[in-house]
Amino acid sequence: MVNATKGLFISCDIPMAQFIINYNASLPASQKFIIQVLDSTHLLVQPHVSEMIRSAISEFRDQNSYEKPA
Repeated sequence: MVNATKGLFISCDIPMAQFIINYNASLPASQKFIIQVLDSTHLLVQPHVSEMIRSAISEFRDQNSYEKPA
């Protein structure tokens, strides 16, 4: 029997995939969103979490970007 699950396919580099996996691991069990880790650069996640992932990535990049002092 075949089971189909609707999801969002994410293709990214290895560090970003690890960030998303670690972000998912930090959430409580009821909020985990990764359906399947396909390989080191591809993930299948629940479709309703795209904006949450984007905001977490944006926040991470803002925290880790260098701003030259004036």
